[in-house]
Amino acid sequence: MTPSTHRASITLSDEQTAKRVVDALSEMFFEDQAAFAAFERPDGRWDVTVHFAEPPDQTLLRDLVGQVVRQNVASTLVFDTVEAKDWVKASLEDLVPVAAGRFIVHGQHDRHRIPSNKLGIEIEAALAFGTGHHGTTRGCLLLLDHVLKAYQPRRVLDLGTGTGVLGIAAAKALHGRLLASDIDPPSVRVAEENARLNGAGHLVDVIRATGFASPRFAEDGPFDLVLANILANPLRQLAGPMARHLASSAQVILSGLLTHQAPAVIAAYRARGLVPLRHLKIEGWSSLLLRSRS
Repeated sequence: MTPSTHRASITLSDEQTAKRVVDALSEMFFEDQAAFAAFERPDGRWDVTVHFAEPPDQTLLRDLVGQVVRQNVASTLVFDTVEAKDWVKASLEDLVPVAAGRFIVHGQHDRHRIPSNKLGIEIEAALAFGTGHHGTTRGCLLLLDHVLKAYQPRRVLDLGTGTGVLGIAAAKALHGRLLASDIDPPSVRVAEENARLNGAGHLVDVIRATGFASPRFAEDGPFDLVLANILANPLRQLAGPMARHLASSAQVILSGLLTHQAPAVIAAYRARGLVPLRHLKIEGWSSLLLRSRS
């Protein structure tokens, strides 16, 4: 049971403003006093949310935000209380199995509902991103299913694996080993646990790495297929390093980007010799399939 918390939230115009607000507030509170989150909305604006264990000083918070943005914007800061609740249990009740081609992502409570002709991937609500219900994860799985109907890659990389859902899907479909990586230590642990849970622990090798900054990428590559469900800015920055780790005619599945961000990501990969093959748009999010010309 998660105890009740006190929440302050505000919607801001852009990413830089959201970062400045989070930086200003985080300087005032220790890690055990407040938890911060900032997310981009489909309309391009950003939601900033702060959770407090104790009721915050609302006047102080508005003054702090007002030092970063206009006072009329700071006045839109909303305060409320999040009730005590078993959030994991509640989230599982809402998570129905999600079908994406041959794959079905489900929780333990729906294990019995998976048809024998589908590949079930059991993922529970966890700290790491990716239960299959987000449009980006579903888009990646649909593109993976499309790729594997005509292509059998030998060397596969799941970059930014999160819960491991994409790597597990690829390993179960291909019956082969692959490399998965994440910058976040909890995500590495969650992905390893999920791989074991799905009978793919011996197939999915999960490492902690930032971008391609690990010798394992050179050792296991060059890759015939890369799955990267991250965010638009990191994807653009990784275009060069990724291209250097691709085999000839490799295919790349990218997601984690809003639809209006897709052209900039496509342009970054075109400049490195990759051409777009498919573009799926689901719930305001884009998933891309590209192929290397090298």
